[in-house]
Amino acid sequence: MSLPEPVHTFPFDADFGGRTMTLYPSAIETDGGLLLIDTGMPHTVEGILDGVGEAGFDVGDIGMVFLTHQDGDHAGGLSHVLERADPTVIATEIAAAVIDGREEPRVEVGDGRYPPARVDVEVAGGATINTRAGPARVIETPGHTPGHASLYLPEERLLIAGDALGLYEGRLDAPEPEVTMDSEVALESVATLAELDIDRILCYHGGETDAGTSRLQEIVSEH
Repeated sequence: MSLPEPVHTFPFDADFGGRTMTLYPSAIETDGGLLLIDTGMPHTVEGILDGVGEAGFDVGDIGMVFLTHQDGDHAGGLSHVLERADPTVIATEIAAAVIDGREEPRVEVGDGRYPPARVDVEVAGGATINTRAGPARVIETPGHTPGHASLYLPEERLLIAGDALGLYEGRLDAPEPEVTMDSEVALESVATLAELDIDRILCYHGGETDAGTSRLQEIVSEH
């Protein structure tokens, strides 16, 4: 399986309680530069930006940042990106209140909360971002956290799931209950995604899979 040409991933390894996991922030090319999806943690930003360079882009080419949610492994590096580039930052209203420092995150990173940073545009489900892979539609997928959102590219039948889904030992499933704030709501979000025409999914935890709508329907029935 391969992602559409305008879609890129910048995987990096991170330690979670003594367990090393590979995380998959991504980006989509647009006419206004790269749309970077999630920024990792403060100490992993340089690795992501190195990936941007290896894909043939400069840091200054980052024209937008979309944050799927407010957890530190997704939003913690935003302030460091903003030191190097001047993108429009996009998140849901609930996520934005944590990202910009008005509220505290549920999990701290390193020595404390990650550095607050601005959010320019607060979006809700149904909003679209124009990309070179077609329109990217914001899908509200709460459960793992309140305010979580994923991006769906209907022309490519591709879902960029954030933490609404995960690949665990190669198997697509709902987010792990121990790191999910409301597993019942998270499963409702999977049911919402199961109504979409999806052939490929990119998970922040686990990477790419060609599991799609049928697997999402199975997840709902299994739980």
